[in-house]
Amino acid sequence: MLGLAKRVGARILLTSTSEVYGDPLVHPQDESYWGNVNPIGVRSCYDEGKRVAETLMFDYHRQHGIEIRIARIFNTYGPRMNIDDGRVVSNFIAQAIRGEPLTVQAPGTQTRSFCYVSDMVDGLIRLMEGENTGPINIGNPGEFTMLELAENLINPNVEITMVENTPDDPRQRKPDITKATELLGWEPKIKLRDGLPLMEDDFRLRLAVPRKN
Repeated sequence: MLGLAKRVGARILLTSTSEVYGDPLVHPQDESYWGNVNPIGVRSCYDEGKRVAETLMFDYHRQHGIEIRIARIFNTYGPRMNIDDGRVVSNFIAQAIRGEPLTVQAPGTQTRSFCYVSDMVDGLIRLMEGENTGPINIGNPGEFTMLELAENLINPNVEITMVENTPDDPRQRKPDITKATELLGWEPKIKLRDGLPLMEDDFRLRLAVPRKN
């Protein structure tokens, strides 16, 4: 893709990830933080793949003058997600709709920050239309533990099953969006409590499980 961008003179966007910060020793994470990543861990192929992609983007930018934009995306959710994609919000909503226990990875105190899809798209468009190469964090700085997500935001009466966690799972994840706010004029508008019902409605429609009156 970088070779194509070079040939046709295109501006190119890399949707990188908060996973480049690994299991962070800095909280919240800003773009100057280099990260804490295990390069040979069971899930490091994703982290390191995105990190080397950022490296290649900047190499082409410096050597060939290609216009690049790098967004470090934090957890994003919303309608039309794959119901069984393995992401925590998808899992919780699908399990709740199906009447299954919510599977929370131990210890449940690990945190994530969730950005609604329309806010994310707005941030990406602003980045592409602006003059800043990035990397720029795009995410919602609202921070929730997995137990808070399961207990308070889906169904407070739902059964919770604790399961073994993935090795090297980050303990904390919260974006510092100062650069996005100052350089792009962007900040998220939709709170998790307002976005989740919209995603639930979409999942219920596709799973053919209507809300109970």
